[in-house]
Amino acid sequence: MRRPRAEPGSRAPKPTEGAIRAEPGESWSPSPNSMLRVLLSAQASSARLSGLLLLQPIQPCCLGPTKWQNWSSGESPHAGPVQGLQRLLEQARSPGELLRWLGQNPTKVRAHHYPVALRRLGQLLESRPRPPPVEQVTLQDLSQLIIRNCSSFDIHTIHVCLHLAVLLGFPSDGPLVCALEQERRVRLPQKPRPPLQPVLHGGQRLEAALSCPRFLRQPQQHLIRSLAEARPEELTPHVMVLLAQHLARHRLREPQLLEAIAHFLVAQEAQLNSKVVQKLVLPFGRLNYLPLEQQFMPCLERILAREAGVAPLATVNILMSLCQLQCLPFRALHFVFSPSFISHISGTPHALIVRRYLSLLDTAVELELPGYRGPRLPQTQQVPIFPQPLITDRARCKYSHRDIVAEGLRQLLGEEKYCQDLTVPPGYCTDFLLCVSSNGAVLPVRTQDPFLPYPPRSCPQGQAALNTTTRDSIQRVVLMLQERWHFCRDGRVLLGSRALRERHLGLMGYQLLPLPFEELESQRGLPQLKKYLRQKLQTFGLHWGPEGGFG
Repeated sequence: MRRPRAEPGSRAPKPTEGAIRAEPGESWSPSPNSMLRVLLSAQASSARLSGLLLLQPIQPCCLGPTKWQNWSSGESPHAGPVQGLQRLLEQARSPGELLRWLGQNPTKVRAHHYPVALRRLGQLLESRPRPPPVEQVTLQDLSQLIIRNCSSFDIHTIHVCLHLAVLLGFPSDGPLVCALEQERRVRLPQKPRPPLQPVLHGGQRLEAALSCPRFLRQPQQHLIRSLAEARPEELTPHVMVLLAQHLARHRLREPQLLEAIAHFLVAQEAQLNSKVVQKLVLPFGRLNYLPLEQQFMPCLERILAREAGVAPLATVNILMSLCQLQCLPFRALHFVFSPSFISHISGTPHALIVRRYLSLLDTAVELELPGYRGPRLPQTQQVPIFPQPLITDRARCKYSHRDIVAEGLRQLLGEEKYCQDLTVPPGYCTDFLLCVSSNGAVLPVRTQDPFLPYPPRSCPQGQAALNTTTRDSIQRVVLMLQERWHFCRDGRVLLGSRALRERHLGLMGYQLLPLPFEELESQRGLPQLKKYLRQKLQTFGLHWGPEGGFG
């Protein structure tokens, strides 16, 4: 194949093999010539044009190896001319020769020839400090040519032209850049339009916010605002139940929202059944919040009197919430402790959970209601209240300080001088229990009875005298872990279940030594924690032998 002369302005060579010169009547693609002629007419520097080399070329499946090789007889008859043009472009000795090969063979130019030519052009410009001027064309005429034909460009050619126009200094708001940008946007995949959001009223907005799986991220002020904007008829029981569950689940002790629930319960008393009421009162007990609404308790007593026999489990759930608030109504206790109610729930699927709740209510009556004279839960029906750590503690055990505190106590006191996760009558699980003599000495647990009698005031007179000489001289100290999730969010109010446990253990005679999470989190490593535990125990008046319990 004969090569064209390298000097600018010389006559083009005759067509040979795959390189065929375009006749006047044949079609001609403006894309390669447009880019190269703008490039050469502007006489851009190699530093400015080196940015073109950063463009990622299209890799066609028919491109094959970069080295020249013969095509097999089974390939397309057009593969040879196309590959031959690629070889001519790769071996061009000047920008003019490169331009002529593209201009004289428009029917053989393929998309992958553009990056080949650009890469070869960059190599030629880097080897020449100032390339000679070649085939001058005004930028205005060239830009109009590109604008007229850019609708036929592929997306890669459009990106190349855009990049080149920026390098050559075309204004970003000029006709060339605007036309290319428009063509680029047309070829981009259309994004689906977001669905139209329906217009929601106050109650609907509140329900939508609470029904969203990510509604924990909703600011509380947004909930308050939605509640304030809702009309009374828009606040349905479903909406208020969602709000109550939201507050209880995420430990949000928001007085304004809780008062709104209490007001709704009082206002809709006649339309609410006990199954809905149990969900509405749940956050009050869990968050340890007694509302200011004066009709709150009278309203619940009327609902319990009306619905107690209809839904036994809902009735007991309501009483559990009121137990945490220390507001148990005597009339409802008479009903749930009656033989007929106990016999009725014995054959139901939820009999065990109801008996556990009734056992806790009986404990509350024993410890907190000395004036109650009604029926009680029979001894044969009583079951342990919380025979194991609470569900939240088991779920978050990897975040708990339980293990490191246990190790600190083991190294400080010795394993024989404390009990971990011991369940004491009537069924409360303690974190760590110590037996302490009257002078404050920590005693080995195996030599003592770690349990205090329950019920406290039902012991026979002779047993009480025996306790004076044996049990009463020994104190039971319970170290209470107060983890972050034991409190309402962003506050220092214990959750209802935790406050109930600490209150009942204290009423049974156990000495409580709280270990707040703020203090535990501030300890860095086991040595600091041991020092902290030593100070806490000594401040409580306790002492022990050598570290580790030996000697």
